[in-house]
Amino acid sequence: MDKNLEFVVQKKIERVINALYKNNMDGYFVKSREELIEKIKELTNEGETVTCGGSMTLFETGVIDYLRCGRYNFLDRYVDGLTPEQLTEIYRKAFFANSYFVSTNALTEDGELYNVDGTGNRVAAMLYGPDKVIVVCGVNKIVNNVEEAIERNRRVAAPVNAVRINRKTPCAKVGYCMDCNSPERICNEYVLIRKQKSKGRIHVIILNEELGY
Repeated sequence: MDKNLEFVVQKKIERVINALYKNNMDGYFVKSREELIEKIKELTNEGETVTCGGSMTLFETGVIDYLRCGRYNFLDRYVDGLTPEQLTEIYRKAFFANSYFVSTNALTEDGELYNVDGTGNRVAAMLYGPDKVIVVCGVNKIVNNVEEAIERNRRVAAPVNAVRINRKTPCAKVGYCMDCNSPERICNEYVLIRKQKSKGRIHVIILNEELGY
């Protein structure tokens, strides 16, 4: 990245981390995927029960592979051959996990996390249950405010994810949200995490990469 552009991006990340701190959340900037794994090691203990929400970012950064290394009791929603009942059981057990790994649809410069879910299991665990929520986020998810977060979901996250999981929704055809009534709609639960009551529960790790949708 051009050094002048890198300066601007780093200042933006600094603003976000300071805003997260004011909102009772912890923010970190890591410069590589190796640093990301080291930060995760700092935030977790061997033998912990961990699990994750649906996330392409966690796959792209190698976090899913790391959680499978044997250091943790990983409730793995991506194991081949899981029945719907077994997957639902993992979703329920997630509320009792020590650490819950996830990304976010958008992160505002005011230190807010904006997410839209299809079934609600991801946003529910972010809100309540696990001792820690560890959010891994690419710099492309940072937006100025909530209005831009909403628009980002409508223009990027929703249509791309609908295509990824082969949903027959209008956005998968036209490339942007149509606020549809499709039975295969994936945008059902809208959650904005503005502040936290418990200090040290939510940890946001930002990489200076474009990750996920």
